[in-house]
Amino acid sequence: MKALLELSNVGMAFDTPTGQFEALKDVNLKIDAGEFVSLIGHSGCGKSTVLNIVAGLLQATQGGVILDRKEVTEPGPERAVVFQNHSLLPWLTAFENVELAVKQVFRKTKSKKEIRDWVEHNLSLVHMAHAMDKKPDEISGGMKQRVGIARALAMQPQVLLMDEPFGALDALTRAHLQDSLMDIHAQLGSTVIMITHDVDEAVLLSDRIVMMTNGPSATIGEILDVNLPRPRDRLALADDVTYNRCRQRVLQFLYDKQRKVAPLPNRDGTAKTQLRQAQA
Repeated sequence: MKALLELSNVGMAFDTPTGQFEALKDVNLKIDAGEFVSLIGHSGCGKSTVLNIVAGLLQATQGGVILDRKEVTEPGPERAVVFQNHSLLPWLTAFENVELAVKQVFRKTKSKKEIRDWVEHNLSLVHMAHAMDKKPDEISGGMKQRVGIARALAMQPQVLLMDEPFGALDALTRAHLQDSLMDIHAQLGSTVIMITHDVDEAVLLSDRIVMMTNGPSATIGEILDVNLPRPRDRLALADDVTYNRCRQRVLQFLYDKQRKVAPLPNRDGTAKTQLRQAQA
């Protein structure tokens, strides 16, 4: 079976005043339709760069991305992005924020009534139908993020891209949104790529966890299959052997990469930190 999304020999270099900086090197990954894949690694390992290349916001300097047998060269509605910052327009209501995205994608194929019904349906999916007439400054951070997810889902993307979508939320709100995302994924069968720094979140939500080595020249160090049946119950998983084994493997990988960060002396005798490239 052909993968829905394929990253092939992806490399990314940025021009700097001191020369080129190679952020990514030889990133290869295949993702099937309906998979939930998390990217995890230390800060600066290129997770967001990978996501931006898949989104079409950046063009890889080497290799490329194929989605459903078509090369990704620019942003498109088949790839919707949810950022850590909800990015809602403050002068529009929750309904209007979602409606704006729906009109951009479906204005030629849906009637006004169909657009309204579709917006309401997607707000209901994230439990925000009761607040559809409220503006962003009238709702909580978690509710704003729910609207952002509804906006992305309403575009009916082939791939949902999430860049630390719950990173700025408190623990309880984050847990509620994780549960909602699991329900949505089960209901819609969405293909999801999510960046996270949270090991427990990665294991709870993912079918596979892609662990990135430290930069520069970051690449995929290891891919872990999370063989946990769905639906998943976070409380029941606390004592699950497979869950804890997966969690331990990711923690060990991150710990091993952290040990590559070594303090080196400056000329004035103070310490500085140099990030040494981790082995793949």
